[in-house]
Amino acid sequence: MEKKKKTILIVAFAVSIVATIVLLALEWTTTMHKMNTSEQTEFIYIDGDDDLDSVRVKSKLAWRFDWLSKMMTYRVRTGRYSILPGEKSLALFRKLRNGQQEPCNLTIPNVRTMEQMAAYLGNHLMMDSIQFAEAFMDSSYISRYGYTKETLPALFIPNTYEVYWDVSMDGFMKRMERENKSFWNKEREEKAKRTGCSHIEIATLASIVDEETANNAEKPMVAGMYINRLHRGMLLQADPTVKFALGDFSLRRIYFDHLTVDNPYNTYRYAGLPPGPIRTASIVGIDAVLNYVEHPYLFMCAKEDFSGTHNFAATYSEHIKNAKRYSQALNKRGVR
Repeated sequence: MEKKKKTILIVAFAVSIVATIVLLALEWTTTMHKMNTSEQTEFIYIDGDDDLDSVRVKSKLAWRFDWLSKMMTYRVRTGRYSILPGEKSLALFRKLRNGQQEPCNLTIPNVRTMEQMAAYLGNHLMMDSIQFAEAFMDSSYISRYGYTKETLPALFIPNTYEVYWDVSMDGFMKRMERENKSFWNKEREEKAKRTGCSHIEIATLASIVDEETANNAEKPMVAGMYINRLHRGMLLQADPTVKFALGDFSLRRIYFDHLTVDNPYNTYRYAGLPPGPIRTASIVGIDAVLNYVEHPYLFMCAKEDFSGTHNFAATYSEHIKNAKRYSQALNKRGVR
């Protein structure tokens, strides 16, 4: 009888040892399993539609997710989460559980329309493009930030910003507002006074300058010409504004019929600056306006060598000669 009891105790002890080893092994494989065996950081995106099952799949924690969620309470937290090279499953689960997401670098692009901006943002942040488009078209909403539908492009300073992927609309707009105020520092404010224009007007003129030339060195010259026309009360007669008014940015040549379009963005018909920027102005474009070159020129025309630069003229008769040479060059190339 004693021998039997002894045997039972030995078996029970052995079973407990094995069970302990199994549990320790299970815990080790659960918490110490490497989730990323590559040398590159990987990312998981958890959005507002995700639930426990989809997080389980996206995280690739599989059964480890179930095990860990029993030990530590978990609720879905949106965000962009990094999986570092060699990172263990427990570390990843804790990130997901605590909402320790990784910010992303968002580059505000140079685009011609707010529809294009909405599409871009929808591809780079958690909110979809429709949410952005609706907000950008909501006059009441954007007025909170001091803009109208026409002037809203002036809010955006094309640059790269570190933001959270799941940023809210209000959070995004407030961030853009802070970056805009930071951009307009004391030095730029002083230069803005020289132009006699507001921030929005400078961004509007800069958007025209950006469309007129891709040659950054020439932009202060172009800006100076338009400021001369503004100060003299002349029509700007900027071809890019006609393209914007027509909604056709593919036009390679502007004809007289194009100039007759009745649209406030058509600076051949309406005096002064258009209602708002015709694209998100670049920092180079804005600084070109702030640092515009003082010169006597009132006219410009693309050079006939198609270098992307311009011939400037102080008189209309000189401008007509420049325009004729350019027109002949277009005809020779068959540009319609």
